Amino acid sequence: MITKLLRALHRCCAPLVSMALLATVVGCQAPPVAPPASNDAVPLEQAVGFAVDGLAAQLKKMPGLLARMEARRPVLADPSLDAASGQQTGLTRLLDQKVNERLGGQPLFELLPFQQGSLARAQYLLVATITRLEVGKGAYQIHLGLAELKTGLVVAQASARARDDGFDTTPTTYYRDTPVLLLKDKVVEGYIRTAQTAPGQRADAAYMDRVAAAAVISEATALYNAERYKEALGLYRSVVDTPAGEQMRTLNGIYLSSWKLGNVVEAEQAFGKLVALGLANKALGVKFLFNPGTTDFWTDPKINGPYALWLRQIARQAAAAKACLDVVGHTSRTGSEAVNDRLSAQRAGVIQRKLEGESPALLGRMKSGGVGYRENLIGTGTDDAVDSLDRRVEFKVNAC
Repeated sequence: MITKLLRALHRCCAPLVSMALLATVVGCQAPPVAPPASNDAVPLEQAVGFAVDGLAAQLKKMPGLLARMEARRPVLADPSLDAASGQQTGLTRLLDQKVNERLGGQPLFELLPFQQGSLARAQYLLVATITRLEVGKGAYQIHLGLAELKTGLVVAQASARARDDGFDTTPTTYYRDTPVLLLKDKVVEGYIRTAQTAPGQRADAAYMDRVAAAAVISEATALYNAERYKEALGLYRSVVDTPAGEQMRTLNGIYLSSWKLGNVVEAEQAFGKLVALGLANKALGVKFLFNPGTTDFWTDPKINGPYALWLRQIARQAAAAKACLDVVGHTSRTGSEAVNDRLSAQRAGVIQRKLEGESPALLGRMKSGGVGYRENLIGTGTDDAVDSLDRRVEFKVNAC
């Protein structure tokens, strides 16, 4: 009906009225501006507009959808991630804000809060990632994926490049405090894959099967970020014993909340399970921070306070699993390549010796080395909370 009215008005009034104004007269949005070439970086808000409008355009082409256009499509938006690190940051929060604003302005969509209570109403699930491109390119890559909850199929996918305008990439509190690299979790990896999956293909099953748990984890993490640790712990506990809830994000939340509340016993139990899950997935990255240029742990007890607990549990879990480990040191981008290669190897050696001291059963089962900054996930070289994951030690499980 609206399309016919537009055509009639255009035939009568084309010399006087633009199409954008006609759209306003009948209460519809003007047609979106064509997106730039795929290698063009534009301001973030513009890039988000291209991507969200692209999702809507693809969805409108689905068979039979136009006949049901009177109803808006209920969408859940799972908070976005940095695809390189698996973290949420100041920038991912900004991306969420821009995506939600644009999505809410689309007549096709109804945005629902990402909570367990919204699942019964939701038809679609939106996931989004943003990643800094190679150093020097001055841009970020955005990927949006829209999956149908009932079928598990991706129905639309869109990408765009955003100009690097000096965004805040500091991790949110939960991710700043986490001792481990959560990117090694199959659910987090599944989320990231889904954001790039082509329409018509299945979204990642490991992620889609755990959407209900993800909603609870998201609520708990928001409580942790707000320093409401007791409430956060209650939600993390409520989901961890379910089949879908045993994730690194859940165990990490229990560890962090328990530690903040002074419940060291529960914190250590959760960290042990976190390590065991990482080793089962054949890789575990831990953020041991050292004083600059040395092999000594960071001297602030607020930072190094739990390190003894971490080392104890890594040693116990590795021994119990009878695992053989490569201990790999990493550094941030500060300093020369040769210096960082040597320093990362020395730090890995320190960790190896400490673990062997904790559990003699690991003697002969580990070897250590360093890769300097060649496998940076963040790459800013700021040596602060932003790039703490670049200064990690990884444990890779090998056949003995």
